[in-house]
Amino acid sequence: MFFIFGINNGRKDLEYNQQMTCDVCGRMGRYKVFMTYMTLTLFFIPVFKWGKTYYVETSCCGSLYELRPETGRAIEWGDNVSISANDLYLRQRGAGAGSGKTATKICYGCAYETSEDFEYCPKCGKKFL
Repeated sequence: MFFIFGINNGRKDLEYNQQMTCDVCGRMGRYKVFMTYMTLTLFFIPVFKWGKTYYVETSCCGSLYELRPETGRAIEWGDNVSISANDLYLRQRGAGAGSGKTATKICYGCAYETSEDFEYCPKCGKKFL
């Protein structure tokens, strides 16, 4: 008897709609919320998820924030939640944000974090946005 199993990275876009004024670029936009996670698959069926991390991307300049886990779980479960500045931690300054020091970059494909100025992820090869 043999087993086919694997450990993979995943990303799930969450249903969320809130308009805001961006603290980074000063323009109007909306929040796009997603989560990344690790999953154990057995015969290509996801069995167990762990390491969930919630992120918010702004539609105006593409700045990426890490979201507090409690707020992210509430959004995942469908609760009516409003995201405030206290819930967000800037991870990557957006392209339209002007000059300044860039924050840590996070790969959307594998959740690899780096402070280097890479154009592509050194772990999975996907392009940083």
